[in-house]
Amino acid sequence: MKKIYCFLFLYIIAILAAIAQQDPQFSFNRVNQFSVNPGYAGNNGLVNGLILNRYQWDGMPGAAKTLVFSVEGATELMGINSGVGLNIISDEIGFQKNIAVSFNYAYIKKTKFGNLGIGASFGFYNMAINGDWFVPEGDYWTPADSDQGVVKGDVSQMALDAGLGVFLKSNKYYLGASVTHLNQASIVFADQARTFLARHYYMSAGYNLSLADPLFEIQPSVLFKTDMVAYQADITVDLVYNKRFSAGLNYRINDAIGILLGFEMANGLKIGYAYDIMTSALSGYGNGSHEIYLGYSLDLGKNRSKKYKSVRFL
Repeated sequence: MKKIYCFLFLYIIAILAAIAQQDPQFSFNRVNQFSVNPGYAGNNGLVNGLILNRYQWDGMPGAAKTLVFSVEGATELMGINSGVGLNIISDEIGFQKNIAVSFNYAYIKKTKFGNLGIGASFGFYNMAINGDWFVPEGDYWTPADSDQGVVKGDVSQMALDAGLGVFLKSNKYYLGASVTHLNQASIVFADQARTFLARHYYMSAGYNLSLADPLFEIQPSVLFKTDMVAYQADITVDLVYNKRFSAGLNYRINDAIGILLGFEMANGLKIGYAYDIMTSALSGYGNGSHEIYLGYSLDLGKNRSKKYKSVRFL
């Protein structure tokens, strides 16, 4: 019976992956904004690198695993203040593995409200599915050979992918809006099955609130995303000490409560860990979700030894 339950669960995961929001979710949304908003590129004037790993629904078969690698920074192109960057995202869930690679450019304009980045991303999205169906035990249903709506065997297909975004940041707050999969590319697996990349819309905002003790700050933030079918909202509150240590809580509506810890070293190296406690109907079937990141920021300006405002805590 264990094999049967495992098979049924993987089948449900595959269906959910096809009809639910296609972009992965994160707990460190404030750190990982560049992965969904090209307008963020180069906004703080530094070169920033990030490696983030997330294990969703740990302990459940077919659970999601996401790896993010990104690098972005400020530059000057033909006398124009700009930001450029590269995003690579690997996302596995059930029978499906997606890899997205995008190149990003942002035009940066200084305004009285802060630095405004207007960006675009262009790259490719590869979707691979292992559709090897089997009967675990006994005479149970399996997809018919004539069912063209079911993928069989290992198949992979690539499509062009584009996005847009704007990001406004000052020392006290930030605002962002973006759309991924702007062109809604179709993916066809040898005429067996067809899907498409649905547009995902993102809105984000955050604020830095100084307390009576200048060493402490409260940093509330919110991220809202939707594919116009379902939506997800994350509300996060971080307590930051000396602009280097942080502890926070994240609430993802109808899904999970997260505990976030972060630390930034004096040389620009940043690390963080988050643990999500599931509050949805899946709460009894897994061990929660884990997320860890490692980031580094480098100032390539003339004065390499000068101090800078933290990227992690704006």
